[in-house]
Amino acid sequence: MGKKRFDTGRGPSQRQLRVGELIRRTLSDVLARGDVHDDALSRVPITVSEVRTSPDLKVATAYVMPLGGEGQKDALLALRRNKAELRQQISRELTLKYAPDLRFQIDESFERMDETRRLFQDARVQRDIAAGPEDDADSV
Repeated sequence: MGKKRFDTGRGPSQRQLRVGELIRRTLSDVLARGDVHDDALSRVPITVSEVRTSPDLKVATAYVMPLGGEGQKDALLALRRNKAELRQQISRELTLKYAPDLRFQIDESFERMDETRRLFQDARVQRDIAAGPEDDADSV
């Protein structure tokens, strides 16, 4: 019986990171050039912020956001509808053993960054930042 591989929680390997970045760049280029002929994809530029691959590199999840954040649902549906053609474009440009199955998710990190910026602009947070760590220790 073969060895079982358990998730050690170490995160993605260098190979996963490298292949994910290659797929991200290629997917971004394909979308920017308009190589996929779908009006829904050509109407609004789509940012591909990250691509995470499975350990066997057979599944690639692309985190995307339409420019300005508008029409997220429509963009996601268009990407999913054209996933076979996008997969073919990626496999044509990259020399991978397997063309990964593409999955698409809306990148929510933009929303988290906006929320973080909003929090840092709050008057109470600004007051705490101005007070510094030495004043914070006295209040404990």
